Amino acid sequence: MPPTITAFESSPDRGRGLARDMRVRWAFEEVGQPYDVRLVSFSAMKEPAHRALHPFGQIPTYEEGDLVLFESGAIVLHIAVRHGGLLPDDANARARAIAWMFAALDTVEPPIFDRSLVQILERNEPWYEQRLRALDGSIRKRLSDLSGRLGDADWLDGAFSAGDLLMVTVLRRLNSSGILEEYPNLAAYVARGEARPAFKRAFAAQLAIFTAASKG
Repeated sequence: MPPTITAFESSPDRGRGLARDMRVRWAFEEVGQPYDVRLVSFSAMKEPAHRALHPFGQIPTYEEGDLVLFESGAIVLHIAVRHGGLLPDDANARARAIAWMFAALDTVEPPIFDRSLVQILERNEPWYEQRLRALDGSIRKRLSDLSGRLGDADWLDGAFSAGDLLMVTVLRRLNSSGILEEYPNLAAYVARGEARPAFKRAFAAQLAIFTAASKG
């Protein structure tokens, strides 16, 4: 039986592939492994049955036999370790790829994700503009550092890896902000990720759910 992951029954990103199950879908597609998806509603995510899988009541989760995982980064790492294609064989290169996975989620993503939340939850608050400027400053600092490190390379450390997969999914959240375009090499980097056949398959799979939900 293939692994089963959970995803939003009705994703708030309206099919743009920003929900974190997209990372897991992409990883499966890159390594050529089948997977099943169980859709959960916002209310079901807070029920005991789902919290037994994810203590914080979020998505995605991963179930395979008696193994249950939560946190998208941990799931992607598990897939990358178990199947070839997302981590280099060389031990040092493999360690660097994993370091980039952590960098994407721990260093680059937090201000980017906070920005999206502020735009949704705090737009009418008197501190909104000040808060947004502060976050944009933090984001630009991270992007400047990342842009300098990437330079004119295609990927972060040689061949495409799980580090690039996670970094691209993080940066995609800035696609409509105008900030990413200030760093042409990063914009091109994201475009390269989105052009990968595995990404396209994963995106089409998650978009099909939104399309079906909209018609229903």
